[in-house]
Amino acid sequence: MATAVDSHHHNVSVPSSSVNRTTMIFSVPNRVGTLSDVLTVFRDQSINLSRIESRPSMAKNDFYDFFVDIEGTLEPHQNETVNGALKDLGVILKGDSILAQPHKKETESEMIPQTNFSYFSVPWFPRKLKDLDLICSKVLEYGQELDADHPGFKDIEYRKRRVLITENALKFRHGDKLPHVEYTKEERETWGVVYRKIMALLPQHVCRAYNYVLPLLEQNCGFGPDDVPQLEDISNFLQGEVLQIECTGWRLKPVSGLLSSRDFLNGLAFRVFHSTQYIRHPSQPLYTPEPDCIHDILGHCPLFADPDFADFSHEIGLASLGASDEDIEKLSTVYWFTVEFGVCREGTTVKAFGAGLISSFGELEYAMGLDKEKPKLLPFVPEVAATTKYPITTYQPTYFVAESFQDAKEKVIEFAARMNRPFSVRYNPWTQSVEVLDNKQKMSRFIKDIQTQMATLNAAMEKFIV
Repeated sequence: MATAVDSHHHNVSVPSSSVNRTTMIFSVPNRVGTLSDVLTVFRDQSINLSRIESRPSMAKNDFYDFFVDIEGTLEPHQNETVNGALKDLGVILKGDSILAQPHKKETESEMIPQTNFSYFSVPWFPRKLKDLDLICSKVLEYGQELDADHPGFKDIEYRKRRVLITENALKFRHGDKLPHVEYTKEERETWGVVYRKIMALLPQHVCRAYNYVLPLLEQNCGFGPDDVPQLEDISNFLQGEVLQIECTGWRLKPVSGLLSSRDFLNGLAFRVFHSTQYIRHPSQPLYTPEPDCIHDILGHCPLFADPDFADFSHEIGLASLGASDEDIEKLSTVYWFTVEFGVCREGTTVKAFGAGLISSFGELEYAMGLDKEKPKLLPFVPEVAATTKYPITTYQPTYFVAESFQDAKEKVIEFAARMNRPFSVRYNPWTQSVEVLDNKQKMSRFIKDIQTQMATLNAAMEKFIV
């Protein structure tokens, strides 16, 4: 279904579709004759109504929201009766919106109101933090099912263990306590092998921000070679709930396997990182064909405590909301060359910050030029990175060097602004929700928020100077 009616528009928004029924949503004032006028439009256009429902409006007092299913398609300029009805309704319902979409249960399209009867379809995206529960079970692969070439495919006990851990993630919902996993001796040993190997390379080859945060995680979140940290401890730390340490407001959410690029990136918009809790097979502790909790916890989580990196990841997530499939592919490629396999410049040297490098000592040495074969290093330009092909089973032939997390964030913001998305969004940390900036009132409210923040900043600067 389309989202609730925004009563501050008087426009029509419809997508292209070839299905035979259409759902419309509109609001009408609670006065005699209004509904009769609306239904007359359908009669005059000889349109059959197969369903009509009403309920008190949640947006405006003394209004009713109507949900109507009609027979007819929404192809622009091809169905004169449906398009004519939409335009006539736009005239009658002055000051109100009409949202329309194909009547198809499996659709993932969401209509964003636009003026001048624009026609487009926007992929569904979460608006509130709890909406992420809708994607928690939509894993593409791994999790409970393993490919035949997976190291643990023939290990029955390992597969049973995976099922047990992933079921915790499938049951998890927003507001629940993060599931605690009692890791076995074998799992702890596998973690320890990787942890000790990576720790030996950190000081020389991994970015300053990671090395700064790691001791804090060791003190407060159970990081170390002897046991696997719990998601709850890390998430509480990132939320600033540990020893009153100021942090970035990120949180972890368990996931049962590999999410689609769109779903995973959408989570970043809410400062949520979807993390696995199962561990790679012990027969190959230094290799995994999939993200596991060693990759997620050891590779990704520490840098979410760094404000600049946290903001950079957040911007990639915001850019993904409602983006086209083509733009999602570009954003996921940018993510690959930064958050997964990114390197940055620190003085005259290049250091790693990508999780894929930090959690893989072999590629980390290769990326830092310690092997005979040297990779190509290019400056980070999102437009170039977004269209660069990359292998997933071998070391990367090319790495993009970011000047800083702040510089990378600004470049991603500029890159996202040029994407083919007919609206902008902002994240409201107080409500933990995403606002679509598609009308003057929302933008005016956003401007006032910025003005308030600027006034606070000016007052702080004056006190600092004095």
